[in-house]
Amino acid sequence: MNVTILAANGQIAHLVEERLLTEPTFKDIQLTLMLRHPERLSELNDNPWVTLLDGDLTNPTDVIQATKDADLIRSAVVDHDQTNRPTKNIIAAAKLNGVERVVETSLLGLYNEVPGKFGDWNRDYGGTGRSTASGVWFNLYPLRLPWLNDRPEVNYTLTHRHDQFVGVSGSRRSIADVIYRIIADPSLGANDSLGIGDPTTEGATRPVY
Repeated sequence: MNVTILAANGQIAHLVEERLLTEPTFKDIQLTLMLRHPERLSELNDNPWVTLLDGDLTNPTDVIQATKDADLIRSAVVDHDQTNRPTKNIIAAAKLNGVERVVETSLLGLYNEVPGKFGDWNRDYGGTGRSTASGVWFNLYPLRLPWLNDRPEVNYTLTHRHDQFVGVSGSRRSIADVIYRIIADPSLGANDSLGIGDPTTEGATRPVY
């Protein structure tokens, strides 16, 4: 299986990459990791299962090159660009290269699905992400992330497009686990919009770190 991770140097991306390269489920994985300054992943230079590429999500040529052999694209950042160049470039590259699965990143609050005082605070703070890849022909896996922390546990509740979001925060390890499960199971979250939150943080009025 060929997986391309765009913006591959983030903390969650590192956790996903480590699992894909070490767990037997993906013993035949081929990873293409695109990032600015690929020397930051120099420890993977000699790994035969990894290709490192220097690239920018706002550059369509870079995205096309990084995804040319991909079975799945994982965009590891929220698209905050004013004209959504990263998302548009990923859609165009997926179409050109015939990629059928794209896992994108957004944030809780996208549908005003976060209740109570925290929902009000989150909207005021600007903690919502945009998803502009609706209506596409490939299988899309939008993930709505909570406020993140570095707790070691993997503990989360998944909610769907029309559900109320559960929790306000979650560990990066939990997000990585969901991404890993989606890569392993094409049916999980396909053309949905999965919210990911730690249920033990439900009712908090501020992020739980």
